[in-house]
Amino acid sequence: METAALERFCSPGKGSGLRARRRVRPGELLYRAEPFAYVVTKEQLGGVCERCLRRSEHLHRCSQCKVAKYCGKSCQKEAWLDHKQECRCLKNIKPNFPPDSVRLAGRIVFKLLRQSVCLSERLYSFSDLQTNIEQLSEEMKDALRHLAQTLQLYLKTEIQDASYLPPAVDFFQIFTKVTCNCFTISNGEMQDVGVGLYPSMSLLNHSCDPNCVIVFEGYQLLLRSVREIQIGEELTISYTESLMPTSERQKQLMRQYCFECDCLLCQNQEKDAEKLAGEEHAWKEVKNAVNEVRYPKSKEEWEKVLARCRNLLSSYKGRLPDTNIYQLKMLDCAMDACINLESWEEALYYGSRTLEPYRLYYPGFHPLRAVQLMRVGKLQYSQDMFPQALETLKQAYNIMKVTHGTDHSLMQALMEIKEQCEAIMRIQ
Repeated sequence: METAALERFCSPGKGSGLRARRRVRPGELLYRAEPFAYVVTKEQLGGVCERCLRRSEHLHRCSQCKVAKYCGKSCQKEAWLDHKQECRCLKNIKPNFPPDSVRLAGRIVFKLLRQSVCLSERLYSFSDLQTNIEQLSEEMKDALRHLAQTLQLYLKTEIQDASYLPPAVDFFQIFTKVTCNCFTISNGEMQDVGVGLYPSMSLLNHSCDPNCVIVFEGYQLLLRSVREIQIGEELTISYTESLMPTSERQKQLMRQYCFECDCLLCQNQEKDAEKLAGEEHAWKEVKNAVNEVRYPKSKEEWEKVLARCRNLLSSYKGRLPDTNIYQLKMLDCAMDACINLESWEEALYYGSRTLEPYRLYYPGFHPLRAVQLMRVGKLQYSQDMFPQALETLKQAYNIMKVTHGTDHSLMQALMEIKEQCEAIMRIQ
């Protein structure tokens, strides 16, 4: 992997970090990395290929464990080294299934025992990863000890006695590293599909107003600049979701990463008033409803989700603005349900209402706003609203060429529908 644009350095007050070795323009690909280890999330199990993470209706399952599924023989063959020992463990604990973090930790253990060389360790190795063990709360330590015990049971068919393992393979230590260093892997539409460890990218420090973003192409991590960056300037990403109010953002940073952010956005509680606007009892009920939604896997489940969304959106009409983050999440949820139920017109109604809040909370170049604009543009296209669709797709294109780059598969799909829209407009 080309690392000429960045280098490791000692970041004042933060430990290690990454900085630019040259001037960087917005939209540059600064790093491309394959994972040290990764797994498909339990929610997406059976819906995406275990190797390439692409969604498919026709996946072939492993004949041994009957859990792992692949889009073809090529992916299954490529995945075998990582799946071979795990396969027997999965088979042995049936009908139970390990949590995502335990399955990921199991793959890390097998990789460490193989002593495999990994390109994603070029700047920072697995052994270098910080654990923050001294700062972890006792509650968190107890939770990690429980996970370590679960891992021991999960691996029992392959590792009968963990006391004989080399010092580098300490189950508790592995979980302390996974907790504050793993990345959520998202697909082209920014939906979570996996979790993975990319050691060199763990050098990136947090900012609530970062100069870089991370997107994924399958299991590959892409680090891209979203602003002009000067020589010697630190490269940063956001560890948290931008929609979070300041207090929740601070809690997550302290609980998971053991530090408190004191940036100006946090000090000024930027946009908190808009995020929690409206009647408190109303948004609390909507918040609970959104948190209860699990990824539906059938038409009936999607219909139930949509009915719940319709009911709450109707009940609190005029009492919660669309800028309220829980109202916004409910609109997103309703749009997803309509898309899965092929109710395109209603999906467009909900999606259109999200665009202004997305512009407010994801200013500049943000991949989530680009994807949302693309989704709404496609819905406008489906309703023969070609002038509106073209304008929306152009906005998505202008952001996505920075956040994803022209080679990304999602960008290719966007350019294709944009060109189709332009062709129809020329005929009309």
